[in-house]
Amino acid sequence: MSAVDNVCMVASEPLRERLVGAGVDMLEEVGAAQLGLRAITRAAGVSHGAPRRHFPTHRALLAAIAARGFADLIERFAQAAAGATTPREQLQVMAAEYVEFAGERPEMFTLMFRHDLLEGSGENLRSITLPLFERFAALVAAAAPTADDQRAVAIALWTNLHGIAALQANRSLRLVVPATDTRVLVAQVLALHLA
Repeated sequence: MSAVDNVCMVASEPLRERLVGAGVDMLEEVGAAQLGLRAITRAAGVSHGAPRRHFPTHRALLAAIAARGFADLIERFAQAAAGATTPREQLQVMAAEYVEFAGERPEMFTLMFRHDLLEGSGENLRSITLPLFERFAALVAAAAPTADDQRAVAIALWTNLHGIAALQANRSLRLVVPATDTRVLVAQVLALHLA
């Protein structure tokens, strides 16, 4: 594809998607704190005022970028869990994907959970995150049917996994346990919570 064809294809993409795509592409390089509206519009090849119709605030654009991250993570979960036959196996592969996603896309992972930054954005990220957690809790309930409080187990497991993922995202995990395979660590955490 020639450069002219590429420019024409990008220009024909809906403006909202162009802006979100430019933000996603830039995020890992500059981080959410430095991901400015002007830089995104410049990368998308539009004027600084163009986003206002789709994103009335910078926060709204950041939330749409975070929503794309959640969509990518959910897709990873679906692909990883496709071959898993039991709820425990599904939890194992999904938990491993969660930690790996954080390590591979640390700025996206961090942005996705910056509720202080994204709250009130109008993107309604809870419509994505709450069903995702409910699915996780249902898998925990199926994997640990004899637990006294399955919801408490799900919350404890998720917070433990999120802690590992956050440490992976900010590169602290390898400083504390440099030789640990994250999949083994995730399996150990699941064994502790689902015993």
